[in-house]
Amino acid sequence: MPKDSESLETIRHSTAHLMAQAVQQLFPSAQVTIGPAIEDGFYYDFATDEPFTPNDLEKIEQRMKELAQQDIPIKARTVTREEAIQLFSRLNEKYKVEIIKEIPKDESITLYEQGEFIDLCRGPHVPSTGSLKAFKLTKLAGAYWRGDSKNEMLQRIYGTAWLTQEDLDKYLKHLEEAEKRDHRKIGKEMDLFHVQPDAPGMAFWHDKGRKIYQAVIQYMREALRFDYQEVVTPQIMDRSLWEKSGHWSKFADLMFTTTSENHDFAVKPMNCPGHIQIYNQGLKSYRDLPLRMAEFGICHRNEPSGTLHGLMRIRQFTQDDAHVFCTEEQLQSEIIKLIDMVYQTYRDFGFDRIIIRLATRPEQRIGEDAVWDEAEKALEVALNKKGLEWELAPGEGAFYGPKIEFHLKDCLDRVWQCGTIQVDFSMPTRLGAQYVAEDGSKKIPIMIHRAILGSLERFIGILLEHYAGNLPLWLAPTQAIVLNITDKQADYAKQVVDALRNQGIRADVDLRNEKIGFKIREHTLQHVSYIVVVGQREMDTDQIAVRLLSGEDLGAMSIQDFVQKLHEQIKARQ
Repeated sequence: MPKDSESLETIRHSTAHLMAQAVQQLFPSAQVTIGPAIEDGFYYDFATDEPFTPNDLEKIEQRMKELAQQDIPIKARTVTREEAIQLFSRLNEKYKVEIIKEIPKDESITLYEQGEFIDLCRGPHVPSTGSLKAFKLTKLAGAYWRGDSKNEMLQRIYGTAWLTQEDLDKYLKHLEEAEKRDHRKIGKEMDLFHVQPDAPGMAFWHDKGRKIYQAVIQYMREALRFDYQEVVTPQIMDRSLWEKSGHWSKFADLMFTTTSENHDFAVKPMNCPGHIQIYNQGLKSYRDLPLRMAEFGICHRNEPSGTLHGLMRIRQFTQDDAHVFCTEEQLQSEIIKLIDMVYQTYRDFGFDRIIIRLATRPEQRIGEDAVWDEAEKALEVALNKKGLEWELAPGEGAFYGPKIEFHLKDCLDRVWQCGTIQVDFSMPTRLGAQYVAEDGSKKIPIMIHRAILGSLERFIGILLEHYAGNLPLWLAPTQAIVLNITDKQADYAKQVVDALRNQGIRADVDLRNEKIGFKIREHTLQHVSYIVVVGQREMDTDQIAVRLLSGEDLGAMSIQDFVQKLHEQIKARQ
C-alpha cells in the first residue's frame, strides 16, 4: 500500500465504507447517510426499519472481515450532479440524494466503488479492502439526521481502525481502562451522585459527593479571597437583557424560558450579563480598576437529550466564573495573572500536561474587526510573554471575543477542555458599562471573562476518572473510616471518630456486626483513603491501627500522630 495512503484518517474513512457495505449486504433495506472519520475511529449513520442490536454488531464486524479478506479494489470515478442524483435515486438512497441536491450544479462529484457498494465521497481511500486489517466496531447509538431533533432518528454505529493489530489492541485496552474509570460507575460505588429521568441532565448530589463539590469550591475561594469580590446574580432575568448582551440571538435554542405577567424571562446560561449589572451600580473611576468579580453561578443550558452524559454533559451546572473589568493599560498584566492562576490550579489538582489553543473570531460575532484585532493581539502577546507553546484555532472564539483555551491531558492521554480566558470589548459597550478616566472623560472598560475549572460538575467527573476514584486526600469525601473488630470496641471507635472530626478530618465509623475483612473490602471499594482498625489491643493502648487504600499496613500509632500525618498530607495536597 502506498505510503501516502497509510494515514489514520484514510484508513478510518475507508473502514467506514467497509462497514456500510457490510451493513447493506446484511440489511438490504438500510439506507446509508453520513460516515466520517473521527478522533480514534469513525461512525456511520443508517436509516433502518428496526434498531441494530449488539448481536447485529458482531455480524456486521464478521462480514467486514470477510470483505477485507476478499481484497476488493476500491475505485474512484467522477460524475455530474445529475448523474449522481439519478444513480442514488435508483438505489433508493434518499439521504444521499438530499446531500447531492445541495451541491452546486457546476461542481463535479466523486463516487467510490468497492464491489456492488457505491458511496458519495471526496476520498482519498486505500487501494483495496485488503489494506484494512485492524478494526473493531465499538458501540451503537441513536442520532438525528443532520443533528436536528426535528428530523428522523437514525442508527449510528461507531468503530475504530488502526494501522496495525498492535495499535488496535493497545487502544482497546485503553478503552477497557476508561470503562473501569467511568465517573458514573465510580459515583455509584462511592455514593456521590445520581441522575434520573425526572431531572434530565441535572445531578442529585449525595452527602459524599457534596463534600467533594465543597472541597473544590473551597479551594477556589482560597485562591480568590484577596483579589476578588464574590457575588451572586439572579437565576432568571428578562429577555430584553439577553437581547442586549447578544446571547438571545446566539443561544436562544439552548435557553430555558418562562413567562410571567406578560414578560418573557430566560434562565441564565452564563453569568456575564449579571456581573455587568453589578458593575453598573454606582459610578466607577479608573482608581477602582481592575475590578475582579467572581461567582459560583448555577447555569442552565437546554442541551439535546441525546448528548447528555453523566456529569460530563449536563443541563444544570455550576461555573467557577469570574470577570475582570480593566483599562487597556491593565489588560496585559491581568491576562498574565490569570494564566499563572490557571497553571497553579491545575498543578494543585494533579494535572501537569496542558495544551493551549488561541481561538480567534468566528463568522457570527459582535464587534468591529479592529476591536477583534486588538483583543486577539492581547492574548497572543500574553502567551508569548509567558513563553508558552500554543496552537491557533481559527474561527473558534466566542461570539463576543477571542479566547485562550486550556485543555488538560489526563492519565489516559484523553484531552479535556476546561479553562478559558476571553477578552471582550463588546459586551460592556452593549450593556452600558463605563468608568471615569484620569482625564475626566467616560470610557468603556475591557471585560475579561475567565473560568478555570469550567463546569464544577464536569471537572469533578474528570477528577474521578483521572484518579479512578482514588482522590487525593484533600479532595476525598471520606478521609478516614474507623472500623471496630467486635462490639467491645464500639465506644472506643466512636471516641476515635469524634477526635478525628474535631481536628477537621472527614471521618466516619462503621460499627456493623460484620467481619473486619468484609468491612475493609467494602470501604476499599468505596475508595476511602485511610482505614483505621480498632481492636482490643488498640483500645487498651489508646492507639489505632492504620492501613492505606492500597492495602499497605502503617501499623499502630496514636490518634494525634495520625491527625498530624493527615494534616501534613492535606496541606501539601498530596
